[in-house]
Amino acid sequence: MLGYKTEIKEEEKEEIIKEFLPYIKYTAYRLSWKLPNHITMDDLISCGLMGLMDALKRFEPGKVKLKTYAELRIKGAMIDELRATAWIPRSMRKKIDTINQERLKLERKMGRMPDDTEVAKSLKMPLRDYFKILQYATSANPIRLEDFKTNKYSDSELNIAECIADPKASTPLNILEEKDVKSQIASVIDALPEKEKMVLSLYYWEELTMQEIGRVLKITESRVCQIHSQALMKLKGKVEKAVVR
Repeated sequence: MLGYKTEIKEEEKEEIIKEFLPYIKYTAYRLSWKLPNHITMDDLISCGLMGLMDALKRFEPGKVKLKTYAELRIKGAMIDELRATAWIPRSMRKKIDTINQERLKLERKMGRMPDDTEVAKSLKMPLRDYFKILQYATSANPIRLEDFKTNKYSDSELNIAECIADPKASTPLNILEEKDVKSQIASVIDALPEKEKMVLSLYYWEELTMQEIGRVLKITESRVCQIHSQALMKLKGKVEKAVVR
């Protein structure tokens, strides 16, 4: 690889382009499986060349190798093109560009912003077709959540990304229902015989084993299991009845 200077002469640029051309073609080929119908390999190669020229313009020797920097810019330019054009076919983009150019032309000529009827008339385009193109242009613009993470374009303190509901989070209705169920369970538990309440409390709140509960209550482990099962059966039956109501 050549040793590049800060100011690269035209002759040196031609040599560099020849040197990077195989990489540009190879990268375009690698990305070709992502190509929509309206983008060709030549389009990607052209973007890669533009990326290389941008790299040569911005490159600062000593910070990073030109090869590394240029390859990143080449691939980045191709990916940017894919992202930018994936939403609008080339034929439609040309129509949109034509409308925008005509609008600017009329604005300079008239000294004011032309209305839609004037632009369509100047292009000799049916107003219906004109509005269809504009509708396509506005509906095809991709919207990313990342664009709303700052307040750069708004006077509001609101961060819209923080307003998107978390599908895993409980809704107010879920919380209310859960609170109601807990209240019903607490009422049912409170109505149980004292020994059954004690077993449930020691097992679920104090996290004692059945054997440890037997020692506390001075009964056998099997008897603890029996009391535990009876308590759960009563809870299940009474809670189900309460829910049905």
